[in-house]
Amino acid sequence: MSELSADVVILGGGLVGMTLAIGLAKAGISSHVVDNSDPAAQTAEGFDGRASAISTASWNLYTNLGMADELAAKGCPIAAIAVTDAMKPGRIDFKPGEGDGSLGRMYANRDLRIAMYAAAAREQAISFHPNAHVVSRERGEHGVAVTLADGRVLKGRLLVGAEGRKSPTRDEAGFTPAHWDYGHRAIITGLSHEKPHDNVAWEVFYPAGPFALLPLLDAADGTHRSALVWTVAEKDAAAVLAMPDDMFLNEVHQRMQGIFGKISLASPRTSYPLNFHHTAKIVENRLALVGDAAHGMHPIAGQGLNVGLRDVAALVEVLADGARLGLDVGDAQLLARYERWRAVDTFMVAGATDVLTRLFGLPGRVPSAIRRFGMAGVQRISPLKRWFMDEARGMSGDLPKLLRAA
Repeated sequence: MSELSADVVILGGGLVGMTLAIGLAKAGISSHVVDNSDPAAQTAEGFDGRASAISTASWNLYTNLGMADELAAKGCPIAAIAVTDAMKPGRIDFKPGEGDGSLGRMYANRDLRIAMYAAAAREQAISFHPNAHVVSRERGEHGVAVTLADGRVLKGRLLVGAEGRKSPTRDEAGFTPAHWDYGHRAIITGLSHEKPHDNVAWEVFYPAGPFALLPLLDAADGTHRSALVWTVAEKDAAAVLAMPDDMFLNEVHQRMQGIFGKISLASPRTSYPLNFHHTAKIVENRLALVGDAAHGMHPIAGQGLNVGLRDVAALVEVLADGARLGLDVGDAQLLARYERWRAVDTFMVAGATDVLTRLFGLPGRVPSAIRRFGMAGVQRISPLKRWFMDEARGMSGDLPKLLRAA
């Protein structure tokens, strides 16, 4: 049985967990990163439809971590967000004014992973353990230990749970998040289309659920591309996934009402259930949670990854400040500071997203007239619209250093 030591053991090497490791390495803090997936499969050639909106603050994080050069040419700037009730007149256009800054960039998740893995490989302070399975976790007064299925034991001073919504580390620690299912499923795929999207993201609200079109960069051959996130009731999801391609495209085309011209599938269809969870308590003895392990929200506002990256920036700053003072990275006072820092932001974003979901995004539950009234309210009430704009740009709240412009 081999024992390997580092300052921090991070369980979960996805877009949040591995970015945390890179940030810690830049601060001189070493880590083990354990992930049960295969990086080759995660970065395989081809567009799988999954994409993420990266806010201005998250872009600043990538810049400060040395990932911006590789990512700059792969992201599609979001010039505006069009919000409409079933493509009827009276849509809301979220468009920044002069000097307001960008609404962010859209990235295929594959491109984010490629840049992330490359940045991690340049850091000697990161020990990556892919295709690995955890069989036990131990937290004691003086450190933590994680045993892998192959017998290796990874030791550190702090354990971080970054495994996502179904985090076994969170559940084993006994945290009890507020949780509910929306009873709906997101159908995800990539689309190629005849007309350009003009860098506009569309959020179309239908009685059966939201229908989002997210702009991506054109393919190398000039083909226009977008990512589709179509919300359907859980009871209808299997039938939608089983539709022949022509039938599925016809349904999509009707909901798009021809705004992009002729469309075709650019990737297989996948899906995931939509739910909400929020853990007010995100630290315990030598344990911290980040990303979806701590808070999972509906994708209606596209802020899930950005909130997780704000966790990363806050935890890196807190631990780096402690390390400069000679404190143990698992020190309870440091972890309490991290929890306090993230409490208000995560609660506000999660709560606002849930309100949006209940007002606009629950299939069949909100009459069209009420949706239009709600949309008009957002349009006319300046502070509310400004708040949504700030969230889209990632400029709200007390930002850690890594989220500020370099």
